[in-house]
Amino acid sequence: MVAIARIAPRVASAPIKARAFAVMSSRGKHTLPELPYAYDALEPSISSEIMTLHHTKHHQTYVNGLNAAEESLQKLQASNDVKGAIALQPALKFNGGGHINHSLFWKNLAPTGSSQAKFPSSGALYDQVQADFGGFENLKKEVNAKTAAVQGSGWGWLGFNKGTKKLEVVTTANQDPLLSHVPIIGIDIWEHAFYLQYKNVKPDYLNAIWDVINFEEAEKRLKEAL
Repeated sequence: MVAIARIAPRVASAPIKARAFAVMSSRGKHTLPELPYAYDALEPSISSEIMTLHHTKHHQTYVNGLNAAEESLQKLQASNDVKGAIALQPALKFNGGGHINHSLFWKNLAPTGSSQAKFPSSGALYDQVQADFGGFENLKKEVNAKTAAVQGSGWGWLGFNKGTKKLEVVTTANQDPLLSHVPIIGIDIWEHAFYLQYKNVKPDYLNAIWDVINFEEAEKRLKEAL
């Protein structure tokens, strides 16, 4: 699972009375992770404009929303407001999922033309794709078809099923995180991920993104899941 960045809090000089606030103090705040490449590094597959807006505006909004929801939850728990805590769950799921999904997404992309963006000719990922899909081109076709078929907003995933020990293509709605499988590759199919460049032509976006998939990261995730 992706590590979620937080700001470490300062040590309080006076004892904290409520347990809920003690938990908040020890955990700190979620923060926007830095990208491991420049905003224009994925061109022409993904434009610098899209990457800048996607990272600094959209992902930051999820981070802000998650921090706000968690702060509200801690106050509700401190006052034993169970009904209020239940009502807050959709905000936690949406913003928390958005933060998790995007943190995974940035890391499973790599600069155009880099060694990371080349599908391997041997190794754990190559062998698993051959066994489960019959080859890389078949994998791409299935991922693209199922991701393009997502109605509204959501994500397409190549995930590892620990029960079947196989790579499988699954989708999630909205910002729901992938819980049934170990995420290996995630593709954001929300319009903010592609519309400025590809308009409503999802297939063009899905074909282009494979040129900047970080297969080294994908193989690392697979090895950790095996």
